Amino acid sequence: MSAAVSACVVLVACACGPESSKEDPAAKPSQPSTSPSVKAPSSTPSASAPTEKPSATPTGDQPGPRTKAGAIQRYEKYLHALGREDIDTVCEVAAPAAKKAEDQGLGPCTSTYATVFQMISPAQKKALQTATVDPQRVAVRTPDKIEMPVESVRSSATFSESDLGSYTFEYLKNDWYITD
Repeated sequence: MSAAVSACVVLVACACGPESSKEDPAAKPSQPSTSPSVKAPSSTPSASAPTEKPSATPTGDQPGPRTKAGAIQRYEKYLHALGREDIDTVCEVAAPAAKKAEDQGLGPCTSTYATVFQMISPAQKKALQTATVDPQRVAVRTPDKIEMPVESVRSSATFSESDLGSYTFEYLKNDWYITD
């Protein structure tokens, strides 16, 4: 069962595509145009209005830090979303890899991960919700490519290569994405 979960997770990670990122740039220009009018009164900080709007939109609004720590934060976000069965976040982070899998005949990310969610035990899901990543076990291949081995995942459950697998993150379009 765990081998099947791992295989589905890896395959599903290849089937998602980031379509929400096209909406974000359109939303951002409208925010700055409204913030100058809010900026005029010194009693109300202009940052509060733009901050509220992006938080209501899909993830990925702000560029992610192009650092090892930024990649680790992104991976932890993915792991937590996997544990919560947050399909939107999972498919957004895994978009490039998920697209590859879809091109190879797997279904779209949302349907593939729905199957993956069913294969993860309740104890594993709970562990993923608070999982962290050990930076010492993360391998920086290039400034834009980082390997996240399964051994880097720290949680109350133990995950193997067949359960969760290892991932390659690449910095694309101002954030870290699972590409393999």
